[in-house]
Amino acid sequence: MSEQLMTIREMCEAYQVTPRTLRFYEARELIFPERRGQHRLYGRSDRARLILILRGKRFGFSLEQIRQLLELYDPSERNLTQTEATLSTARDRLQDMERQQAELAAAIIELRQLITQGEDWLASLKSDSRHSA
Repeated sequence: MSEQLMTIREMCEAYQVTPRTLRFYEARELIFPERRGQHRLYGRSDRARLILILRGKRFGFSLEQIRQLLELYDPSERNLTQTEATLSTARDRLQDMERQQAELAAAIIELRQLITQGEDWLASLKSDSRHSA
């Protein structure tokens, strides 16, 4: 599969994406399939870029961030600039995710307390209605 070209259908099956997604990434200049007539053919670099796009999306990177990081690819410098920029972006994203996690944990605790209070209040209402009947 190293130099083999893949059709859009093969890409969709291999990477669990839709044709619309691949065309969208192409329109956003994130991948650059070879065109033969109406057919799109994806090479090794397209597959590598798609893996990075999907990973970046999973981590919450914007498509613009992903595009900028992909543009830094330069094997002549052993991808030093790209790696440094990716690490910086990843650190920032991790900080955001950890903040969101803390906020979510606090919201979960608060919601559990509200549910417990609501259940206690409901139980007291039911108990009062049995005693007054």
